[in-house]
Amino acid sequence: MPMSPSYAERLEPVLPKIAAEFGTPFHIYDEAGIVENGRRLNELFAGIPGFREYYAVKALPNLRILELVFNELGFGFDCSAVAELQMARQVGAKPADIMFSSNNTSPAEYAEALAHGGCILNLDDITFIDKVPAMPELICFRYNPGSRREGNTIIGKPEEAKYGVRHDQVVEAYRRARDAGAKRFGLHTMVISNERNHEYMVATIEMLFDVMRDVTEELGIQFEFINIGGGIGIPYRPEDNAFDLEALASKATGLFEKFGESEGYQPRLLMECGRYITGPYGVLVTQVLNVMSKYRDYVGVDACMSSLMRPGMYDAYHHITAVGQDGRPKRGVSGLVDVVGSLCENNDKFAQQRPLPAVEDGDLLMIHDTGAHGLAMGFQYNGRLRPKELLLRRDGTVELIRRAETIDDYLRTQVNFEPKVLSL
Repeated sequence: MPMSPSYAERLEPVLPKIAAEFGTPFHIYDEAGIVENGRRLNELFAGIPGFREYYAVKALPNLRILELVFNELGFGFDCSAVAELQMARQVGAKPADIMFSSNNTSPAEYAEALAHGGCILNLDDITFIDKVPAMPELICFRYNPGSRREGNTIIGKPEEAKYGVRHDQVVEAYRRARDAGAKRFGLHTMVISNERNHEYMVATIEMLFDVMRDVTEELGIQFEFINIGGGIGIPYRPEDNAFDLEALASKATGLFEKFGESEGYQPRLLMECGRYITGPYGVLVTQVLNVMSKYRDYVGVDACMSSLMRPGMYDAYHHITAVGQDGRPKRGVSGLVDVVGSLCENNDKFAQQRPLPAVEDGDLLMIHDTGAHGLAMGFQYNGRLRPKELLLRRDGTVELIRRAETIDDYLRTQVNFEPKVLSL
C-alpha cells in the first residue's frame, strides 16, 4: 500500500495549512512512522546476536533524520562518499558505527575514511588492497557472484554490474588483505534493489555462508559478520505485496543458528536498508500550476525532476493522490493524465496516463513514498532548484529540516571563488 495509512490519516487533514505556511513544493517525512518501523526491524532480528542496521545515508541524507535513526534506533551508517562520512560523523557516529562501501574510490577518499579513527572499510575491488593508505585491522570485501545470481533492472545483472569482487578473486582478496595486516574480517554483498520477495534475501544469506566456508577452508580465517546489504523493497503500487520481514527474520535466525552449530561460531548479521526504513514515510507535496490539453491531458505541477528523479530515470511508479479531491469525477473522457514538471525534458513526468480526480490550478497533490532516493537524487538542470524538507513530529508540530535552494546557492560556485588563470 503506497504511503503508510496512519501517516496519511495524520497528514492529509493538515496539509493545506502546512502548504500555506511553508509553500510548495516540499518533501515531508513522518517521525513516528520512521521510529516505529526501525524499532520493528530491531525487534524482529534480535534473535541474531549482534544484529545491526547500518542505515544507507544515500537514501535520505538529512542530518535531522540521521540523528533520529542513530540516537533513537541505534543504527549505524552505510556511507559511499566523503560527504556521507562527514554527515555521519557530524551526528556522533564513531568508527564502529560507519561502514564505508564506496566504489571506484580515490586515494583521497580512502584517506578520509581512515581519518578520525577510521571506520569499517568495505573494499569493492581486489586492486584496492594496494591503494588503501594503511590496511586496517578489520576489513570487508563486497562480493559479486556473477552469473550465480540474478539481479534486476536497478542494479543490473551481477556480471554486468560495476560492483564487487569476482567469485574467483575472493580467496585471493582475503589472503592479500591478511598478509597486509588485516586480522578481522567481514563479507558483504548487494546484488538486488527494491526486492519484495524475502526468499531472495534468504538465498543471499546462504550464498554468503557458502563463500565464508570456502575462504575459511583455504585460509583458516573466521568472519566477524556478514552484511546482506540493502535492497529490501516497498510496495510502491497499490496492488503490490509488502516484503515479509517477519519471514526473513525467522528464516535468517534459523540459518545463523545452523551455521553456528556446524562451524563452531556465529557471525553477526548486518544490513544497510535505506528505502525500507524511510521510503514509505515521505511524500512530495506539490501544487497544480496548469491543467492542459494537448494530444493528452496534462496536469502541470510546481515540482519537477529536481525534486524526484526516479520516475524519469527508472520509469518508476509513485502513487499520486489529490488532497481532498477524491470525490470529484475523473478528468477528461478517459480519466487519464500525465503529471508533469517544468523542465525542458519530455521525461520530466511523475506519472503517465494515470487516473486522477479532476483537479484545478492551486490544488495540492501528494506523490507517495519519497522518503528514500527522493530529494537525494535531485539536480539543478534548467536552474530548477531542490525543494525544502519538513518533518511531521510525533507531537504534531512540523519542523523545517532543510531549506529550499535559492538562486544564490545556484550561482555561488560561479561567483564565490578566487580567480585563477593558467597561461599555456
